[in-house]
This record gives sequence, C-alpha cells and structure tokens, in this order.
Amino acid sequence: QLPLVESGGGLAHPGYSLILSCETSTPPSNPYAIGWFRQAPGREREGVLCMSASGDVTPYVKSIRGRFTASRDNDKNTVFLRMNELRVGDTGRYYCALSTSGPECPVDVGYESQFDYWGQGTRVTVSA
Repeated sequence: QLPLVESGGGLAHPGYSLILSCETSTPPSNPYAIGWFRQAPGREREGVLCMSASGDVTPYVKSIRGRFTASRDNDKNTVFLRMNELRVGDTGRYYCALSTSGPECPVDVGYESQFDYWGQGTRVTVSA
C-alpha cells in the first residue's frame, strides 16, 4: 500500500502556530495532490485545504483562510500544513490524504472521495 504518516500534532495555546508534516514513503510516480482534513470530536470530517502538485493551495473550509497554508518538499516527499493563529475550534484529529486522480486539487462536490490514500492522523489540541 501507499502509507502516509502525519506528525507534528500536539497542544498549542490559542494564537500560537503549529506545523504538521505528511510524509509519503512510497509516493506515486505521477504528480499528485495532497489534502488535509480534520475531524473534531462529535463532528464529521471536513476538508481543510489541498495543495496541488505544482504547489497551488485550495482552501476548503472558510474558517482557515488567511491562517492556514501549505508547502511542499518534493525531495523529501513531504507536505507541510502550517497553522497560524490557532483557535480552540481548530482542535481535532488532522489527516493528510493523497489523490491520484490528477495533479490538481479536487474541488467538486464529494471531493473527499477523490482522495485515495489516508494517513493515520495526528491530534491537535488548542487550549489555554
């Protein structure tokens, strides 16, 4: 299979920043997009943002716009999610997911289903 491993989660105070990493140990040969998702307790999983193979970032939930961004290190097969100005509402388990449908980020209704591989997630807790 194609494992994805998230890391970097933990406890942060409101207003602080965290950087999450998503490493693909066996990346596909074709260009791919990486999406970030999160699931808060008692809520459904939601898309956070996605980064295309070329580095373009597509936000999903509007609440992260202007605060979260992504970057990519192709040499290390790693995608980063930088979360600035963290809020208590950002608390949840964060997952990275890989889409092999093409180099661009899925944006249509049901885009989550276009991500083929998922990591195990990493917990992010924002609390004072």
